[in-house]
Amino acid sequence: MTLFHNILVKTLPLVPKPIVKFVSKRYVAGATIDAAVDTVIKLNKEGATATLDLLGESATNKEDCDAAVKEYLLILETIESNNLDCNISLKPTQLGLQIDKELCYQNIHKIVERADALNNFVRIDMEDSPYTSSTIEIFIRLKKEFQNVGIVLQAYMRRSLHDLNELVKFKSNFRLCKGIYDEARTIAFKDPIIINHNFSLLIEKALRADCYVGIATHDEKIVWEGLKFIDSFHLDRSQYEFQMLLGVDEELKKIILNAGHKLRIYVPYGEKWYAYSMRRLKENPKVAVYIIKAFFGIK
Repeated sequence: MTLFHNILVKTLPLVPKPIVKFVSKRYVAGATIDAAVDTVIKLNKEGATATLDLLGESATNKEDCDAAVKEYLLILETIESNNLDCNISLKPTQLGLQIDKELCYQNIHKIVERADALNNFVRIDMEDSPYTSSTIEIFIRLKKEFQNVGIVLQAYMRRSLHDLNELVKFKSNFRLCKGIYDEARTIAFKDPIIINHNFSLLIEKALRADCYVGIATHDEKIVWEGLKFIDSFHLDRSQYEFQMLLGVDEELKKIILNAGHKLRIYVPYGEKWYAYSMRRLKENPKVAVYIIKAFFGIK
C-alpha cells in the first residue's frame, strides 16, 4: 500500500456515515431482506447466481445468536418463496463461536438442516486465525451428516495447503479466496506473488481431488489460473464456479458471464453495513477516493 493509500485509510473514519452509505450502495444490497431480494433478482436476470450474507459477526450473547439464526431461516424461506438462484453464507462468530463452540455448532446445524430440506446450500465463512481450527471442526461434523454445506480457505494462510489436503478427503465444497484479515507473518504469507502461487496451488489440488471449487477473486491473474486448470482437466461447468463481491469490477463480471462460466455474486445486507463498507473501502482505494472527494467537495 502506498503512502497516499495509508493516509487515505486513516482519513476514512472522519467521513460522515451518510456519505459512506451513499458510495457503499455498490457493495451492500441494503439494510433489509427485501432490498437484498431485489438485488438478487437483478443479478439472476443478468445470468449470475448469488449468495446472501447477513452482515454481522462476533456475537457476545445468546440473544444475538438466536436473532441471527431466526434471520437466516427467514432468508432461506425467502429464497424459496421468490424462486431465487441463491444460497447463503454465514460467519461462525455471528452464530456463537466466541461464546461456546457447541452453541455455534447447534445454531449452524439448525440452518443447514433447514437449507437441506429446501434443497439449498450453506457456506461457512472463514474468519481470522483464532477461529480457523474450530470452524473446520464444525464443518467436518456437519459434512458427516449433510452434503449441502461448504467451507472457505484463504490462500494467504500458511496452513491452508495442509487444511485442504485434509478436507479433500471429505469431498468438500470449497470457496477459495486470498484472505482479508490482518494476520502475523508467522501465520500468513505477506508477499502477493507467493499468495497468488499458493492460491493457484489450492485451486489445482482441489480440482484434482474432484471437489467443487468456488474461485473467489477479482484478480484476473487468478481467474486465468482457474481457467488454465479448468481447460487442462476438461472440467464440466457444473464442477466449478467463479465468485465475486457485489459491486467490484463489473467489467470482469461481464467477461466471465459472457464466456459462459457460472458466476456467483456475494450479496451482503443488514443493519451492520458500516463496518463491512469501511473494510471494503480500505481494500479498494479507488472507491475510497470518491468518498474523500465528496467529503471535501473536490470535483
